[in-house]
Amino acid sequence: MAYAEIFTALAVPARRHIFEALRERPKTVGELAAGQPVSRPAVSQHLRVLEAAGLVNVEPQGNRRLYSIKRDGLNDLREYLESFWPDALTAHGAEVLRRMEKK
Repeated sequence: MAYAEIFTALAVPARRHIFEALRERPKTVGELAAGQPVSRPAVSQHLRVLEAAGLVNVEPQGNRRLYSIKRDGLNDLREYLESFWPDALTAHGAEVLRRMEKK
């Protein structure tokens, strides 16, 4: 049920913005805070939540930490969402048949 942690982590808009900001390239807390309406300590807290959810990697570099998106971090969420496709496709197929029978 790791997808639930991902939903929870990304439910907060500030965290989503931070996560999305890492899409371009790895960044430090300072770089991430520069583009956010929250303080550096708040960005650090959000990053800890994203890390706990398995969405970001942290690489210490001297006295700084470099954050990047964990590329396989969304796999559990993707698998969860994809599990709905068979039901959606079945419902779509049934609707197409129903409409064809009306004609």
